[in-house]
Amino acid sequence: MPGRNEVAYFGAGPAPLPTEVLMKGAEAFVNFQNSGLSLVEISHRSQTANQILADTKAALTTLLNIPDSHDILFMHGGGSGEFSAVVHNMVAVWVEKRRREAEKDLGQDSSKIIERVRKELRDDLRLDYLVTGSWSLKASQEAANLLEPLGSGFVNVAVDSRKSKSGKFDNIPPEDTWSLNKPQNSGGKASAFVYYCDNETVDGVEFPQFPQCLEQTLGKSENEVPIVADMSSNLLSRRVDVSKYAVIFGGAQKNIGITDVTLLIVRKDLLLTQPPPSFLHAVGLWSPPTILNWPTIAKNNSLYNTMPIFSIWIAGEVMRGLLETHKDRQLGGQEEVANTKAKRIYDVLDEYPDIYQIVPDRSVRSRMNICFRVYGGDAGQEKAFVEGAEAQLLQGLKGHRSVGGIRISNYNAVDVGKVERLTTYLEDYARKSKP
Repeated sequence: MPGRNEVAYFGAGPAPLPTEVLMKGAEAFVNFQNSGLSLVEISHRSQTANQILADTKAALTTLLNIPDSHDILFMHGGGSGEFSAVVHNMVAVWVEKRRREAEKDLGQDSSKIIERVRKELRDDLRLDYLVTGSWSLKASQEAANLLEPLGSGFVNVAVDSRKSKSGKFDNIPPEDTWSLNKPQNSGGKASAFVYYCDNETVDGVEFPQFPQCLEQTLGKSENEVPIVADMSSNLLSRRVDVSKYAVIFGGAQKNIGITDVTLLIVRKDLLLTQPPPSFLHAVGLWSPPTILNWPTIAKNNSLYNTMPIFSIWIAGEVMRGLLETHKDRQLGGQEEVANTKAKRIYDVLDEYPDIYQIVPDRSVRSRMNICFRVYGGDAGQEKAFVEGAEAQLLQGLKGHRSVGGIRISNYNAVDVGKVERLTTYLEDYARKSKP
C-alpha cells in the first residue's frame, strides 16, 4: 500500500490538501485542543466556533488584503448554490435601487411605486454573463431558469466563446466583441451585474487579468455595474484586487479546504440595499431563500444555521499555512509558485506537439487546470496514458466526463516535486510512444 508521499494527486476537486493540515485535522477530529471533544461535535454557537470563524476571516482578509468595504460570509451549497444566490440577491439590490428612486419621485404612494417598479422590472432588468466555459454556462442557465416566470430576455450572454472560433470553450474573445449592456446615461438598460468565472475548471480557460472594459465603470456611481466573479478554482492562487468586485465566491474544495463550505466576499453596501420581501412579492419576484439570503447570513455571523465548523477550521489552517510560507509576500509568493509549476508543465507539453495537443488558446491557458489531448483525442492512447501514469502513482488525470481528454489540476497543495515527477512521465511517455 503506497504512502501519502508516494502518491501525486492531480484531481480537479476535491483537491489535495497540505499533509500537515490533514495531520492537524486528524487530531482535531478526535480531540480538539485537548477538549475531549471532536471539532465536529462542538456547538456552532460556542465561543470556540466563533473564534474559528474570526480567525479564518482574519487570515483571508490578510491574504487578499480585503478592504473594510467588504464582508466575508461562509455559505452552504457550493458554487452552484451561489449561481442561484447571486441572482436572488443582486436582482433584489437592483429592485431596491429602483424602489428608492420611485419613492423620491412619487412620495409614499405605495401602489404607484409598485406599479412603476413592476414595469421597470419587466422592461429594463438585464443580467450580463460572460460565458467562457462550462461553469459560467451553467450559471447563466440558472439565472434564466429563475427569471423565467417573469418572461424571457433578462439574461444577456454578452460573450459565448464557443461562437468565436472552434465551437468549443477554448478561448476568450476580444473585449471589443462583447455585447455588454450600455449604462443608463448612454441609453442602455443598465445591467444589474456582470458575471464571469475567473477560471473554468472543466475547460482549462482562465482570465489572465481583470477585464479592461469593466474597469471603465469602477468608482463611477452613475455608470457602475457590480462585478460578480466565481473564483472557485483559482482563489488564493494569485493576487486579487478585491475592491474591484461587488461579489467574489468560491467553493472551498480546490485551493482552500474541503467540501461543505463556500466562501463569499461581498460589498457591505449591497447587504444594506435590499427591499422588504413583501415588496419583491408585490412586483412579481420571490425573495431570496433564507439559507441563500446574504443579509440574513451576515447579520448572524454566518451562523444562521449549523455551519460545518470543522471545514471552516481546515480552511483557516490552509490560509495560515500560506501566510507562514510566504510571509510578507502573501499571495504574491503563491502566485509565483503557481506560475512556475504551470509553466513547467506547459513547456513539456509544447515540446511534443505531435503527442500532446493543449485545448485552450495560449493567451488564456489556465494555471490551475491544464487540459490537453493525447494524439488528438485517440481513446486508446489516452487510456494508455492514464494507466501508465497511475502505475507510477500519478493520479487524478482524467478530464471531466463532459469533455474527456486529460486534465492536470495544479492546485496550491501540489508541490513542485510532484510536478517534476509528472513532467518526467510526460517526457518519457512522449519519447516512448513516438512512431
